[in-house]
Amino acid sequence: MLQTMQQDALDLAAKALDFFDVTEATEIARFIKKEFDRTHGPGWQCIVGTDFGSFVTHCYGCFIYFRIASLAILLFKGSAGPEAQANQFPVLESVKA
Repeated sequence: MLQTMQQDALDLAAKALDFFDVTEATEIARFIKKEFDRTHGPGWQCIVGTDFGSFVTHCYGCFIYFRIASLAILLFKGSAGPEAQANQFPVLESVKA
């Protein structure tokens, strides 16, 4: 992620913590996601919590993971990834009995 976007993410996280209690992870995530959608275009996803796992596919240069005290923040712009294609499922041929 570009340094300016990283700084935006850190600033928004700090601002969110001014508005919401650290226990309101969903509200913090919603705030950061909506602000990033507004300033950097739609499609951003945000996960906030003290303990979570993740495995995501993201657009190149659109991923950041950081911690503020015990609160972890994952912010990324989703991507279908190289393995996704227009027709994901192969055409099944009819079998004659």
